[in-house]
Amino acid sequence: MSVALASFSVFAASQVGTPGPANMALLATGARYGFRAALPFVAGVALGKQLIIWPIGFGLMSLAETVPGLFLALKWISAAYICWLAWRVAHLRLDPDGARVEEAPGFVSGLWVHPLNPKAWAMIVTGFTSFVTPDTPTFQATATIALCLLATQAVFHPIWTLAGDRIARLVAGRPAERYLMGTLAALTVASVLYVVF
Repeated sequence: MSVALASFSVFAASQVGTPGPANMALLATGARYGFRAALPFVAGVALGKQLIIWPIGFGLMSLAETVPGLFLALKWISAAYICWLAWRVAHLRLDPDGARVEEAPGFVSGLWVHPLNPKAWAMIVTGFTSFVTPDTPTFQATATIALCLLATQAVFHPIWTLAGDRIARLVAGRPAERYLMGTLAALTVASVLYVVF
């Protein structure tokens, strides 16, 4: 009656630390607005995953069996949203003067990233189905998954954001900037298509 914590921690690190829609959003936000200005967004992204962990842990996936069309629609709406974000990233420019004029996305904007991220849903469902023994109490399983993912995000999300900030300092205002933002957008779309298909 437990969660395979060591195995799940490795799985969580492999998922949270690798490129995906959320990490590309963090990288782009760090690049556009700087590390410090992006921190409220980072906190929102990390806590936003909790908005789907707890409902899934307490039986939301049973709804998928009774209303499968609902989850199919959610998958495509989420994919479309992430692709729209990627389009915006592709057209962002890292001009430091522009970054001072615009306000960085805040905590509430970050909350929406994971609920609309197909990779996050797949990761959480895999966590419950692959690393939790069937007789584990619901609260214990959900709390363990939630805390493990939050701790992993607390490590990796700031790293992605800081990487964006540092990369921006190298390429802002140079020809490479356009290619960087296009590459980030392409990686975002590729990661969501990989999860969807």
